Amino acid sequence: MTAPGTGRRPRGGLVLALLGLAQLITSIDYNIVYVALPRIGADLGFSAQNLQWVVSAYAVAFGGFLLLGGRAADLLGRRRVFVAGLVLYAVASLAGGLAGAAGLLVAARAAQGLGGALLFPATLALVVTSFDEGRDRNRAFSVWAAAGAGGMVLGSLLGGVLTEAFGWSAVFYVNVPLAALAIAGARLLLPADGPRAPGRFDVLGAVTATGGVTLVVFSLVQGPVLGWTSPALLAAAAGGVALLAVFIAVEARTAAPLMPLRLFRNRNLSTGVSLTLLFMATFGTLLYFLTVHFQRVLGYSALQTGLAYVVPMAAGAAGSLAGGRLAYRFGNRPTLVVSLTVGAAATVALGLGIGAGGSYLALLPSMVVLNVAQGVVFTTMFAAATTGTALFDQGIASGIVSTGQQVGSAVGLAVLVAVANAGTGGLTGPRLRAATSSGLRDAVLVAAAGMVLTVLVATNFRRSPATVAPEPDIAAESATR
Repeated sequence: MTAPGTGRRPRGGLVLALLGLAQLITSIDYNIVYVALPRIGADLGFSAQNLQWVVSAYAVAFGGFLLLGGRAADLLGRRRVFVAGLVLYAVASLAGGLAGAAGLLVAARAAQGLGGALLFPATLALVVTSFDEGRDRNRAFSVWAAAGAGGMVLGSLLGGVLTEAFGWSAVFYVNVPLAALAIAGARLLLPADGPRAPGRFDVLGAVTATGGVTLVVFSLVQGPVLGWTSPALLAAAAGGVALLAVFIAVEARTAAPLMPLRLFRNRNLSTGVSLTLLFMATFGTLLYFLTVHFQRVLGYSALQTGLAYVVPMAAGAAGSLAGGRLAYRFGNRPTLVVSLTVGAAATVALGLGIGAGGSYLALLPSMVVLNVAQGVVFTTMFAAATTGTALFDQGIASGIVSTGQQVGSAVGLAVLVAVANAGTGGLTGPRLRAATSSGLRDAVLVAAAGMVLTVLVATNFRRSPATVAPEPDIAAESATR
């Protein structure tokens, strides 16, 4: 129970630190892998186009299973699913470090994505249910998001140091002790889950949603490799769309849906899904292209690339901490619109500054401004999206929003990698370097154009986050299930 008059649960600071650690783990892995990508590609024989699967395999599995992970948190208990996600994440990370072939590494990354699909919505739901809506929850989201941004700073440093000193496999091994620490913390700090909640899993919904999302994202990611008119690609895309259509039909009729369609009557949630998808398809892809620029165009080592991210990522952490205060003072919608607009302008400046003859210092100001804006957005968009959702639906609501996040990452990366690589075929030496630089600039500017849509979507959030319908009685709702 919430401590009377405090808006937070007993040992709330320690619980928030634990949830921040879980976010730190996933964000370290995100950035640490980016820094190690060129070495991974060289050692395991990835092609330039297929190297993105080290990132996309995680995103596809994560996105495909998030709805199931979110509903599992609601039905089985958030602590149980939180711990299960950490265990799977640790085991998959160990397998990734031991992988000796490209296929094995991609499989391990997919397993990590499955672990993340359990961990992320459980963590997000625990943030929401552990702190009351308003100042305390905004503060909690700020710390949670800042832990993510801090993880990216640490990931940048660790990625460079570990790759240079011990090889790329070390960037996977580092997750194992961190996950073990979080598991121990969960056993000590999180209240034990009660009996399994009434209700059952929507098995048909889980199968159709997971299969549909996976096939659609696979089609978009593999389009540049197989060709957009490839029979196999068209069959996968058609199958994915058909499965998603079946999924919607099932959810409209089943008594215990995986994704209750009634949740989308909450305008904040439906807007939040669209925003997180577009945010990750644009802002969320830029690390990939900056890493390629630093290492393939400017000739940086893995360690130098990691150091290049320290200042921008620290700015992102500062933006995350500021996001909660700004949202509380000005409201979620104005905070999102302004920060997204600033981020889009900084991305245009970043794209124009990319070039074979450019320098890191020339890019640094736009990178700093961009990361501050990203930090504010990341904190605020999750707080805005989950506002007004009943506590007993927070797991699936978090899974829905997170699905938009991960699918957007995979789709955006697939499209923008195709833009970046369009003019590099058959080139070598200085011509390849110049074409790579030009392609990266084009991809970043296309991302900036897409960011305009994120600003328009953000205007659809409710003006006042405090104006929400009262939550129904949880016990009464559970008794009717």
